[in-house]
Amino acid sequence: MHYKIKEIYYTLQGEGAQTGRPAVFCRFTGCNLWSGREEDRSKAVCQFCDTDFWGTDGVHGGRYTAEALANQVAALWPGASGGQPYVVCTGGEPLLQLDETLVEAFHQRGFEVAVETNGTVQAPPGLDWICVSPKAGSEVVLRQGHELKLVYPQPGAMPEQFEHWSFAHFFLQPMDGPQQQANIQRCIAYCLAHPKWRLSLQTHKLLRIP
Repeated sequence: MHYKIKEIYYTLQGEGAQTGRPAVFCRFTGCNLWSGREEDRSKAVCQFCDTDFWGTDGVHGGRYTAEALANQVAALWPGASGGQPYVVCTGGEPLLQLDETLVEAFHQRGFEVAVETNGTVQAPPGLDWICVSPKAGSEVVLRQGHELKLVYPQPGAMPEQFEHWSFAHFFLQPMDGPQQQANIQRCIAYCLAHPKWRLSLQTHKLLRIP
């Protein structure tokens, strides 16, 4: 099998429970909630996506075997620096491609393996960190993991719908865009009134890092 990859890069995790942690991000091409083409956005299930996951033309993008992809990810980790190697599989929707073979290839190179997913596809065995970000209008089948991160507000995807799912951490993340400041205040108010939820900010955008 060959995996289609948009880009691979080393940076700090910008949001959620792992904020600030060095990580290699491996962005898979493709998603089941939107084609990634602007001309199709009006038909997308997820209308607010701001990620470019179309094609394989990003830094280190291309088609890889499991071994080649794991080697490329490992090459970007500063090996002599110590610290637990950590790869975040993201997209698009990484679970359309990420499988047990690739997870094992990452593990063989000493990496903890995380996934950021919309939760509409079941996860393969062996993942070390599962972050689910539900999208209104989609059918979420992956209802357990380590972290649930809800972009807020989303009509049709309110926090109370998810708070009984089996996750260790529950985050609200303000929706980006023209109403971002108002959305931040709404998230703060909701978290204060419902302490099960914590605030997640996209610190990578504040810091202007990838």
